Amino acid sequence: MPTNRRVAFFDVDDTLITAKSMFDFLRFWILRGGGDEADYHAVMDRFRAMWSAGTPRVEVNRAYYRHFTGASWAELLRAGREWYDAYRQRPDAFVLATVRALAGHVAAGDTVVLVSGSFTGCLDPLAKELNADVVLCSEPLTGADGRLTGEVRRPMIGDAKTDAVRETLARLGADPAECSAYGDHASDLGMLSLVGRPHVVGRHDPVLAEHAARHGWAVLPADSGASARATA
Repeated sequence: MPTNRRVAFFDVDDTLITAKSMFDFLRFWILRGGGDEADYHAVMDRFRAMWSAGTPRVEVNRAYYRHFTGASWAELLRAGREWYDAYRQRPDAFVLATVRALAGHVAAGDTVVLVSGSFTGCLDPLAKELNADVVLCSEPLTGADGRLTGEVRRPMIGDAKTDAVRETLARLGADPAECSAYGDHASDLGMLSLVGRPHVVGRHDPVLAEHAARHGWAVLPADSGASARATA
């Protein structure tokens, strides 16, 4: 891990990659297990009903991981690597400006941290490719048999994301004023507000865009492209 005390925190979905990793992986998992598109859309309809009903994002995150109850953790990690290997080949897989920014932090010797409600199976391959140092994410719980219980230790959403960033700053002894953060959604406001160099990715979230304009935060374009390594 880098030895200086500057830290750069990156949200993942719609910030570094253009997909919603959890749900893109869910489709991959269902098809990999012999299901079809109708099965996937039936599951997604249940999540859409939760969103329409105003269910908090934390509870949707918990409901997502309950879908994998009884699955082998080792198999889920293997599937996550397979998903990423396929995903990264897409011509629009990555958010170009943010990947370039991350590469700049790596080159400067900053500690790079990914922060996401997704899980290590999807995130670790991305972190490895981009040379990120730390992954803060939702952690599915497993039983003694190595299978998922359907529960998570802490959904890395909203306030939990903010708390995890604050804890990481303290643990690394970093000066928040010298640190950076990147996010695309209003739920990233807490994380962005903790550092001296916040960056908003895209302008599709009106709450975040208004906040950025009012406080003079940097705004990066959300243009997409291929090959994280080539871009970096």
